[in-house]
Amino acid sequence: MPKTLKTRQLIGCLCIFASAFCFYLTTVVIRWSKGHVFIDPAFFAFARFLMGFIVICAVMGLKRQPLRPRRYDLLFGRMAFNCIAVYCFYKSVDLTSVAEANILNMTFPVFVALFSWILLKEQRDITAIGMVMIAFAGIWLILSPQNMGLKVENLWGLASGIIASFSIICLNLSRRYHDSETILFFMFGLGAVAMWLLFHDKIFIPTNRAELYYLTLCSVFGIGGQYLITIGFLFVTAVEGSIISSTRILLAALLGPLIASDPVLSFSGWIGADLIFTTNVYLALRKSGR
Repeated sequence: MPKTLKTRQLIGCLCIFASAFCFYLTTVVIRWSKGHVFIDPAFFAFARFLMGFIVICAVMGLKRQPLRPRRYDLLFGRMAFNCIAVYCFYKSVDLTSVAEANILNMTFPVFVALFSWILLKEQRDITAIGMVMIAFAGIWLILSPQNMGLKVENLWGLASGIIASFSIICLNLSRRYHDSETILFFMFGLGAVAMWLLFHDKIFIPTNRAELYYLTLCSVFGIGGQYLITIGFLFVTAVEGSIISSTRILLAALLGPLIASDPVLSFSGWIGADLIFTTNVYLALRKSGR
């Protein structure tokens, strides 16, 4: 393999791993903010979309790149599902542990496979659906690891994974018609408007440095993760990118007690996290035909 190609692959892998770390840090910031300021998860989501819209407008302005929308239904679908998924994700962080929220959010590849199996006959694979069932066992271990009683708060994290799968399906379809900047412009712009209309009573002008600090830090990590993963996928395959992205499951499980004051993940929780991670890796490899 030529040295330049290896270098590009290494850069791509590092970018995607950094994006997973950034997405994890957005949730850590939300946890850090508790006890210092009161900011609703909806406000964190709104700030992320608003700052993202400002950044994408600046990027498109510098590149003098015009918008090229062709399928408004796909652009709107991507925005709507992404908004709901991000809100559910942040709500999960607010109510549960950072580790549980991230692990359950990263179930979206499992639900993409499940819904594709239901809707697309040509993608039906008995082995794949068997792996999905194994992932569901892992999800159950995260939802109710001790006494088999359902932890209702964790349904927010599970909902974020389910809804994010629809967002990913819309993104995959939208990429057939749109460039990345057009997709991001509509996702961030319409997302900010939607969050304002739905949660305007939770959104306010920050009056102290702490509020502005946490909102800005969370948004910077979220937008940084979005751009890093976009850059990374230019240099690595979808399989490599998907597997590296799934390391957020392990990051959350390992780092939660160290930097987010999470309780140590239980033994059954670790088994659940490993089952979900293994399923994600299998589904990524299967998609490549390896």
